[in-house]
Amino acid sequence: MRELSLLEARVLGVLIEKAHTVPDSYPLSLNSLVSGCNQKTTRDPVMNATEAEVQGAADALKALHLAFESSGSRVTRYEHNMGRALALPSQSVALLAVLMLRGPQTSSELRANTDRLHRFADVSSVEAFLDELAARSEEKGGALVMKLPRAPGAREARWTHLLCGAVDVSAMPVAAQSEDFVAASELAAMKSQQLAMQREIQDLKALVDKLYAELGVSRE
Repeated sequence: MRELSLLEARVLGVLIEKAHTVPDSYPLSLNSLVSGCNQKTTRDPVMNATEAEVQGAADALKALHLAFESSGSRVTRYEHNMGRALALPSQSVALLAVLMLRGPQTSSELRANTDRLHRFADVSSVEAFLDELAARSEEKGGALVMKLPRAPGAREARWTHLLCGAVDVSAMPVAAQSEDFVAASELAAMKSQQLAMQREIQDLKALVDKLYAELGVSRE
């Protein structure tokens, strides 16, 4: 399969999302598809695609067998075919849809943002499907996601999809290997523990001095 354009990926993501969030209106009319592509919330980047542009993207997805038109309606309606076309389970389709709609995210963010498409039991199950997508063999078309280098100050690394092509990570700021991110609450707790230990050491030293004095023994 060729690389998708940004708008083609957006159209595909919208079709997958709306199949779960507005099932009564699915398959989507062209007008609904345009509205979904141009949403101002839960979209990154925000777009302002025209009806003609979305129509062209939908037609391109049809040629790739990633979407098709439904029959039996006077208004043309579209639905996705991603799971069958790429031989992917629904869990993987949900993760890819959210990555196409919202951009790179951590495993924890993906678990929260896919909740209406598929409810993952925990973060480890999300990561298992991401690892599977990242290790997809060349015979099946190659990897569909990749884990980005952890950014400085970030607790977790983010994941991104590869449906629009390879991602250049050479210009991305990367956290040093030895850098450990410590939350403000954790830092405060560590300082409190350090002060408590210092007081305990001082008390112990005073006790030792007292014992030496009572025994009449020189510490030297």
